Amino acid sequence: MTTPTPIRRVLDVDAIRGFALFGIFAVNVTFMASGYPGNLVTDPDFRSGLDDAVRALSSVLIDMKFYVLFSFLFGYSFTLQMDSARRADAAFTPRMLRRIGGLFVLGALHTVFLYGGDILTTYAVACLALLLLRNVSDRTALRIAAGLYAVVLLSLVSSALLVDRSAFVPGEAEALANGAESTQALLGGWGDVIGEHLAGLPLLLLQAATLQGPTALALFLLGMVAGRGQWLAHVTGTEPVLRRIQWTGFPIGLLGGLVYAAAGGNNNTFAVAVSVATAPLLAAAYVATLLRVMHRTPAVRSALAPAGRASLTNYLAQAAIGLVVFTGIGFGLAGTFSPLALFGFTLAVFAVQLLISAVWLRHFRYGPAEWALRWLTNARRPACRVPAPGTVPTDAEPAAAAPDRR
Repeated sequence: MTTPTPIRRVLDVDAIRGFALFGIFAVNVTFMASGYPGNLVTDPDFRSGLDDAVRALSSVLIDMKFYVLFSFLFGYSFTLQMDSARRADAAFTPRMLRRIGGLFVLGALHTVFLYGGDILTTYAVACLALLLLRNVSDRTALRIAAGLYAVVLLSLVSSALLVDRSAFVPGEAEALANGAESTQALLGGWGDVIGEHLAGLPLLLLQAATLQGPTALALFLLGMVAGRGQWLAHVTGTEPVLRRIQWTGFPIGLLGGLVYAAAGGNNNTFAVAVSVATAPLLAAAYVATLLRVMHRTPAVRSALAPAGRASLTNYLAQAAIGLVVFTGIGFGLAGTFSPLALFGFTLAVFAVQLLISAVWLRHFRYGPAEWALRWLTNARRPACRVPAPGTVPTDAEPAAAAPDRR
């Protein structure tokens, strides 16, 4: 086996992933903190004008946007995994199959014990398809991605026009009763919480098969094309294309978010279709803005990048924190946070994660979950601690410990 060639880690990718991690948590925590959102109804204790305004802002700016970004980055990182195997002179398919298996098992455990809205299992299954498509040309990859997205949008619009949702979705009174029951289950012990997570599996599987799975694969493919072209490897923040993305993405993306919020969000299939169509543009505008800001103010990148490097650990930690804070297993605070208080809680938790990630990665090369998954992926135990200055790291991604000086 040849000695891996040292490369530099692209901290822009890590920082964008850290930014996406915040948005993912801002969405997920609403389902961790109450049983009402999962039943597509508003908690009757929080219906003030301020509560409605915070929920509306979340719908416009956050909901369904960061999942898109995270999926794109997954596809981008897939190409980095291919490069890592190539540098190590190792067969890529066995490596990736082990990684996919690890993600699936982690996702299944996450769903049962921590949070019923897991995405890792969906990513693992979609990644199997990406593995099969890894050698297609960029043009073919983009065509498949566009086709998948078109099928999802067509199915959503058709459902909005042709399907009577009232035949499948409970009325408001029943939904409120279900929300109260779900919240009470969250306030119980392990049996109640696990039962609540398992009760949501049918809907989770339906969403994975009809919406999240196909859109994730489409964005995986787009990310793979971007990774091949190293779109994020040499950004300076001054590229005219970044301003063009902002000028296009913000108007269309924000308009789509406004329609989504005004039409009822996830309660309205047509609103979901509008969001699915426009969310990628708003996510792209966010990324363009972040890249410009980070290259003018490198401290922003330095703050976000460690959380992105340990994104899997932080994602799982967010669910664990939600479990401890909101369920009866811990403090039992489900149903007590207003939308504004919940957003403040999200900011506080993420700020702590930024700090802990930065401190941890000064001493260790990976987050705990990343280290374990890497061990499984490469079928050998990776070095754990940051090497002393002047020493040569022994496994395939020395750049994880080496700062990018750009």
